[in-house]
Amino acid sequence: MDEFDLLQPSSDPAVPVRHNRKRTNTATIDSTIIHPGTVAINVQGAFIVDEEPPLTGVASANAYHETKDIRLPNQSAVVSHVAIDIGGSLAKLVYFSREPHSTEIGGRLNFVKFETERIDLCLDFMQQLKLKQQRLNGSKPSELCVMATGGGAYKYYERIKEVLGVEVLREDEMECLIIGLDFFITEIPCEVFTYSETDPMHFAEAHADIYPYLLVNIGSGVSMIKVSGSTQYQRIGGTSLGGGTLWGLLSLLTGARTFDEMLGMAEHGDNGSVDMLVGDIYGTDYGKIGLKSTTIASSFGKVFKMKQQAEQNAEDGGGLANGDRAQASEINGDSTGHAIGGFKAEDVSRSLLYAVSNNIGQIAYLQSEKHNLSNIYFGGSFIRGHRQTMNTLSYAIKFWSQGQKKAYFLRHEGYLGAVGAFVKRQPRNWGRRNSIEKDWLSTNKV
Repeated sequence: MDEFDLLQPSSDPAVPVRHNRKRTNTATIDSTIIHPGTVAINVQGAFIVDEEPPLTGVASANAYHETKDIRLPNQSAVVSHVAIDIGGSLAKLVYFSREPHSTEIGGRLNFVKFETERIDLCLDFMQQLKLKQQRLNGSKPSELCVMATGGGAYKYYERIKEVLGVEVLREDEMECLIIGLDFFITEIPCEVFTYSETDPMHFAEAHADIYPYLLVNIGSGVSMIKVSGSTQYQRIGGTSLGGGTLWGLLSLLTGARTFDEMLGMAEHGDNGSVDMLVGDIYGTDYGKIGLKSTTIASSFGKVFKMKQQAEQNAEDGGGLANGDRAQASEINGDSTGHAIGGFKAEDVSRSLLYAVSNNIGQIAYLQSEKHNLSNIYFGGSFIRGHRQTMNTLSYAIKFWSQGQKKAYFLRHEGYLGAVGAFVKRQPRNWGRRNSIEKDWLSTNKV
């Protein structure tokens, strides 16, 4: 099965109703067909739909459709725009759909991602939306507007216009990240949470007083943004060692072909066979400075000595022995459980995941300390709800800050930019908290 297998639409037209909803009519729909820049998204009563297949009637074997759609039960205005955030590794698409076979108001935000190198498949998917999905929404295919952000919004701008034949509006990447995160924090219940081994998903209460905070967006690389207000933000740092680093190195060291496969291997690995731990040096904890015996002293610290010892044993024995030759044939490019030097691919994956995550966590702490920021939000497709990643980042922030700072995660962490681009085209004073403030709208006409 392709790594971007899209769940097929349900054949059952019935849709669970959790909120009281009003029926709409043609006149109501007609009155809401406005320019895409002034379509209001009604977030009243919004909730996340858990583990349901998409009901959009649009399918593809080359896309990964999230099963965490956001239900908008009171949405009546026709939505004739989609948003895409095209990064270095992934293209993330957000679009609105009505419920099939329903005459009632309401619908949902759908989330789909593609590998950027397969951008043509993403455009084919968007073409399907243009021809099929927009009719279901009540708008015409020609009315579709694409809100694009990320570096790919510029790199593929002409290509998008050529294939879709629609208006393409490019939006600033950092601005969209902030707008998207603000939207999730303030408008969507059960979206933001803290993580620990004892309390894996503790949801944070929505609140309006969210500034200042630090956004750590982990994609191919990492950007760290200090946010002081809806229009006040500054990129204060980052690192080139991000998701692209993990993906690239593990593609060289293991037989994994997708990022999710790499995370799956890390889930079953033992980094202690690769990393040098505090316990390997002291034989126990180093309690005086708060280090457990399982704390990593040196990432990949055991590899050189163990590899050197294996080579010495081979020389002493007159060559490879005990299956080493068979292992050597499995080193490059398969997923048989072995990596370079006979180390298991699962162990190597876990070690490198910890190395990248710990590095990001410590840099994030240092930036938050320097700029006096207590709340740190981690976003980006690197995380993907992976418990080891979240636990490592959360533990790093808690350890270095002695519990004074909090690490927050999101259920749609990879879609901040796409959602920001999507909701940016709204009229004044929309939403429960008015996520996009008046001062921004007054200087950015829509």
